[in-house]
Amino acid sequence: MSKLIKPVDYKPLLTMRQTEQGIKLIKDFFQQNLSTELRLHRVTAPLFVLKGLGINDDLNGVERPVTFPIKDLGDAEAEVVHSLAKWKRLTLAEYNIEPGYGVYADMNAIRADEELDNLHSLYVDQWDWEMVMTREQRNLDFLKDIVRRIYAAIRRTEYLVCESYSVIKPFLPSEIHFIHSEDLLQMYPDKDVKERENLICKKYGAVFIIGIGDKLSDGKPHDGRAPDYDDWTTPNSDGRKGLNGDILIWYPTLNRAVELSSMGIRVDKEALLRQLKLTGQESRVNLYFHKKLLADELPLSIGGGIGQSRLCLVLLHKAHLGEIQASIWPEDMIKECEEMGMAII
Repeated sequence: MSKLIKPVDYKPLLTMRQTEQGIKLIKDFFQQNLSTELRLHRVTAPLFVLKGLGINDDLNGVERPVTFPIKDLGDAEAEVVHSLAKWKRLTLAEYNIEPGYGVYADMNAIRADEELDNLHSLYVDQWDWEMVMTREQRNLDFLKDIVRRIYAAIRRTEYLVCESYSVIKPFLPSEIHFIHSEDLLQMYPDKDVKERENLICKKYGAVFIIGIGDKLSDGKPHDGRAPDYDDWTTPNSDGRKGLNGDILIWYPTLNRAVELSSMGIRVDKEALLRQLKLTGQESRVNLYFHKKLLADELPLSIGGGIGQSRLCLVLLHKAHLGEIQASIWPEDMIKECEEMGMAII
């Protein structure tokens, strides 16, 4: 059985041709806004990296990357990227980017272990961005400032979409609300993670949940994070741990919370060693990326990923990623989508 979310009385507001035009409008406008807001310049991103260098994003640590042998490298294995979380930091060093500036890339990835539904696809496209920062900026106030700037770019893009298509009405709130994952747990102690996200997003409309990766008071993390990119163990100004988080919005079309971005201040040497120890992955210190970080050859940075198809989905008021991107879906899901008016590409 498919895991399809079935919105009641769903009717697409745009034709397939209008949808394609809207996708281009959003992608062109948002990336220019993001670039201007955070002072980022575009760089060309890899689709795959060599296995064994520690460069690929390990996500939650259990997802299997798509791999293939390279004939001209003696059948050395390459991995299709999950995201560019660590590759971008290497790029900052290679380009000798100064503090306050950074890079962004159009990232295309394959996540073969993804559980497919309205919001999850085998094909992942996102704007991966990374900015050089100073030691003094490694704090919660700086993280919140960057979140607000990204959210402002999202709202400007929503305004453009509504001006371009009169049938689409704005729904995002003017401000984004901040809450730590531990405080969210204390607010809804009898709810699971997704229920907590839904409740807080429905209450505020747009939320940044701080502190993703470390165990909470119930012994479980809010969500998984690999130990070697986001800093989820450093105490912040309010005594809570974690300098990272997720941007989520309440999406009326699907009547649920939708994550648009995962981001955070990246690990320094101390946080890397601490998190590798916590996760029992100390052996990673011998990998290429980790050696460079521990040798002070990589800059301090903040970065993240913003889902392109997801942003298009919510701003065009669609109900399924298959209405935005060409991917592979289960046959029963495709049939159900057709019956409900979701035009799968």
